[in-house]
Amino acid sequence: MTDTTAPASGATDPTAVADPTDPSDAELADVFEQKAVRLAKRERLIAERADAAGGAYPVSLPITTTIPALRAEYGELEAGAETGVTAGVAGRIVFSRNTGKLCFASLQAGDGSRIQAMVSLANVGDESLQAWKELVDLGDHVFVSGEVISSRRGELSIMVSDWAIAAKAVLPLPNVYAELSEESRVRSRFLDLIVRDRARETVVARAAVNRSLRDTFTEHGFLEVETPMLQVQHGGASARPFVTHSNAFDAELFLRIAPELYLKRAVVGGIDRVYEINRNFRNEGADSTHSPEFAMLEAYQAYSDYNGIADLTQELIQKAAIAVTGSTTVTWADGTVYDLGGEWDRLSMYGSLSEASGREVTPETSLDELAAFAAEVGVDAPPHATHGKYVEELWEHFVKPGLTRPTFVMDFPLDTSPLVREHRSIAGVVEKWDLYVRGFELATGYSELVDPVIQRERFVEQAKLAARGDVEAMRIDEEFLRALEHGMPPTGGMGMGIDRLLMAITGLGIRETILFPLVK
Repeated sequence: MTDTTAPASGATDPTAVADPTDPSDAELADVFEQKAVRLAKRERLIAERADAAGGAYPVSLPITTTIPALRAEYGELEAGAETGVTAGVAGRIVFSRNTGKLCFASLQAGDGSRIQAMVSLANVGDESLQAWKELVDLGDHVFVSGEVISSRRGELSIMVSDWAIAAKAVLPLPNVYAELSEESRVRSRFLDLIVRDRARETVVARAAVNRSLRDTFTEHGFLEVETPMLQVQHGGASARPFVTHSNAFDAELFLRIAPELYLKRAVVGGIDRVYEINRNFRNEGADSTHSPEFAMLEAYQAYSDYNGIADLTQELIQKAAIAVTGSTTVTWADGTVYDLGGEWDRLSMYGSLSEASGREVTPETSLDELAAFAAEVGVDAPPHATHGKYVEELWEHFVKPGLTRPTFVMDFPLDTSPLVREHRSIAGVVEKWDLYVRGFELATGYSELVDPVIQRERFVEQAKLAARGDVEAMRIDEEFLRALEHGMPPTGGMGMGIDRLLMAITGLGIRETILFPLVK
C-alpha cells in the first residue's frame, strides 16, 4: 500500500499551480483549461449524482466525527491495526494518487490535521472507484465513510466504503509543497490558510491573545465596552483620519483614529475600569509595522497612574505570550529567541537621549538649539516641528536602535502629548511612556489629563498647529470637554496595537498578523 503523508516521486497532482495569484501566461492558460474541465465535472455531478449525494454541493452529509477527533483517539494505532469502528468524516483533498485498484487521498481539516482515505475496488466496487478517479480533484471537499485503520506504513486511514463530493473546487489549489510568495499569501489569504501551517497557527495565536487579554482584564475588574467607529470629531491621537460623508445627517464624519475620548467619557460616567478591543483607521503610510486599518486595545483605570498602568500592560503582554507559546520566552519566525519575562526596564526620554548623544538635552533646551542639533546629525524633522517633536526624533535616532529588552520610555515632552497630565515633579514633561519591544513601539500609557481648563488650552494649541498645516493635529472636542467639566477622577490609561502584540510574540510582519490586510 502507498501512503500520502509526503509527496512521492511523480505524485504531485498535475492540477496544482505553483502560485495562482502571480501566474505566468502559460500558467494562466493552464488554469483556464483546468477550470473548464472541472466545470464539466461539476455539471456531471449535478446531472448524475443529485439523488444519491446532492450533486456537486450537497446541503448536508452523514458526518459522524472530525479528523482532529479521530487523530486524537486513534493517532497511536500500530501499523496494520484495524479498529472495527466506522466513521464518516469530511475534508479537503490536498494530495491524491490514483492507481489501478486502489486510490489514496489526504483529507485536510480546517486546523491542518489530515487523515488518509483509501478507496479500493474491493470495498466500493468498480463503478464507485471509476467515479472517484474521474470526478475527484485536488482541492475538492469530500465525505468518506468506512473503517478506521492504520495502514501497513502506520498512516491513520479510512478504508472507504462510501464517499461523496462535499464541495467541488472549480479552480486548482497551489502546490501545497511549494512556498507562496509573501504578496500572494497576503492577497489570497484563503489559499495561504489551506497550504501553510504558519498561517493557520497565526490565526489561532491571535484568538489566544485576545482571549488572554480579556481574561486578564476580567481578573482586574475591567468592563469591555464598544465605542463609535464613525465620529463627528477625530481625536484621541495625533493622526490623519479617513473622511466620509453621512447622507442621512448631511454631515462630514471621520473613521475613528482612537477610542480614547469616548472611553474617558465612560470613566466620567463611573465605569472606573474600562477597555475596548477595536478597529482603528489612520490615513497614513503603510509599512512593516503600520497598516491603515488595525486592531487596538485601549484601557483606562480610575485612581491609577502611568506607573500602575505600565505594571498592568506588562502583565497583559506576558500572560498573552504564555497563552500562545506556553512561556514568556518566545521564538520568532526567524528562529530568534526573545525574552518577554521579568521586570522591564524604565528609562527617561531626556536622560537617555542626553547619555546616548553625549549632549545634554532638557525641557529647557531651545527650539533653535534642537533644530541645529538635528541638522548636525542628519535628523529630519517635519515642517512646523515643535521642541517635543525634535526631542522625539533625536531620541529615535540616538536611543531607539540600542534597545533590546522590552523597555518603557518614560516622561515625554509636554507639547507632543496634549491628552497627558504634566509630570508631578519634573517641569516641561508629561507622565507618559512608550513601550518598545523588538525595535518598535508596542504600547503607550499616560497619567491622564483630567483638568478641563488645561485640556481646553491644549486643544487650542493643537488647533493652532492644524491652522499652520499639521494634518495630524487634534480638533477642539467640545463634547469631550463638557464631560471633563463634570469631573474625571485621576486615571491611568494605555493603548496597544493588537497586530503589533502578535508581531512581538511571533516575530512576523504586520501583514502576516492581520488575517485580511488592506493591499493595493
